[in-house]
Amino acid sequence: MKTAISALVLAIGTLSAPAFAGLSVNVGAITVAPNDSSSSLNVVEQVAGLPAGSTAVSVNNNTQLGLTLDYAINKNWTVELIAATPFSHDVEVKGSAIDGLDIGNTKHLPPTLVAQYHFDLGDSKFDPFVGVGLNYTKFFDSSASGTLKSTLQALKVTTSADDVDLKLDDSFGLALQAGVNYQINSNWGAHLMVSKMDIDTTGEVKVNGNTIQKVEVQIDPLVVMVGVRWTM
Repeated sequence: MKTAISALVLAIGTLSAPAFAGLSVNVGAITVAPNDSSSSLNVVEQVAGLPAGSTAVSVNNNTQLGLTLDYAINKNWTVELIAATPFSHDVEVKGSAIDGLDIGNTKHLPPTLVAQYHFDLGDSKFDPFVGVGLNYTKFFDSSASGTLKSTLQALKVTTSADDVDLKLDDSFGLALQAGVNYQINSNWGAHLMVSKMDIDTTGEVKVNGNTIQKVEVQIDPLVVMVGVRWTM
């Protein structure tokens, strides 16, 4: 117990060292709200006898715990790293007679590095900013739904013995940002951030490792975070 307490004291002392001056941590709720569009599910349309171009893919919203780290280079410029616990999204068909058909689900992590410009308004508490940066989105734990599997079997595309899977490619794109920090006291404050991220991926439905349907999906979400801010 004494060892653990000593380690905690040492960690706190390290974080408050001069080397960490200018570092702030923001913690709160962060929501990814996709503004999605996609190419059509052309193979599905052909097999199911649906009109060409009548289907697309939709991705739902999700909220997680957000964690962003800010490092102030000077009074105007800050570098921010945006992170969060993994987001989870359901993927569905949009349009035609199979609107709302559950395709599957996926998880992703979208670490984003942003350069922020902070406006000097002569108010030490109110700190508005804009930013631009790069986003990398890693998709993982993607899986096809039971509904999709049973639908493919009903259409005689697969059998119960076939392995049906869902795969999404990782994405790399731009991120635009605007927000405000409000300083309550020397250490604590509030943080509000809105970002628009360019996230494009290729989704593939695979049967026994072979792709039977490929679709280009533009997720392009609005990302909103509200949290508390701790400045070292």
